[in-house]
Amino acid sequence: MVEKGVENTMYNPEDILINAISWARAAGAVQLRYFRNPELVIDTKFNINDVVTQADKESEKLLISLIKETYPDHSVLSEESGERGDENADYRWIIDPLDGTANFSSGLPMFCVSIAVEYKGEVTIGVVHAPYLNETFHAMKGEGAYLNGEKIHCRHTESLETSILSTGFPVDRKTNPDNNLENVARVLPKVRGLRRLGSAALDMSYVAAGFLDGYWEMDLHLWDIAAGMLIAAESGVVCRNFKDNRNYSIMVATPEIEKELFKNLV
Repeated sequence: MVEKGVENTMYNPEDILINAISWARAAGAVQLRYFRNPELVIDTKFNINDVVTQADKESEKLLISLIKETYPDHSVLSEESGERGDENADYRWIIDPLDGTANFSSGLPMFCVSIAVEYKGEVTIGVVHAPYLNETFHAMKGEGAYLNGEKIHCRHTESLETSILSTGFPVDRKTNPDNNLENVARVLPKVRGLRRLGSAALDMSYVAAGFLDGYWEMDLHLWDIAAGMLIAAESGVVCRNFKDNRNYSIMVATPEIEKELFKNLV
């Protein structure tokens, strides 16, 4: 047990990664108990498009309890309950207990658990686990990216015209005209295909694995992107911010198309 008020900076990162993967899978098991269950209780937060379920809440409760029991001196930033712990802690866990809740609540399998770990302000570990799809992505800073234990690399895209991209839309899209529709209108005619998967963490992980060539979305939060961006970067993907006034507005793309895609985003 760490003495109260004393920060332990000697944690083994491999042990933290092993725990993060194990705990992501445990949270995923909670979600599968609720998935496609007609008794699932669905609520809303910011507006009717911003959905939360008891699976989100139970997953978060489980993850936070495991983190605080094992690493009592670490802080936690989570989507549903915000910041917990010492804001000056060396380690911070950034968790989205259920990314893709709208998919989950509709019975669509594109949802996941996203866990990132910061050390002194830098994300060094990322885990994205899609329980229904049985896909677990992970990365450690400087050690590459992996899917179910096998190393992955981004695809070498010939051109923007041959690319398959994905995107998403902010929850205030009905009331804010800065809602990504202009970007879609500019990009769609120039690419082979455009998809809307509904989970930022999976979008970025799929670019990392070569299933997609790029992804962009505006008005995201740190818990949406922290793990996925590390996984993407470790696979060779270029990660950039394309807008300064809409929280985290990020683009991830293969090196061959990132400059051209970036020019089309406003």
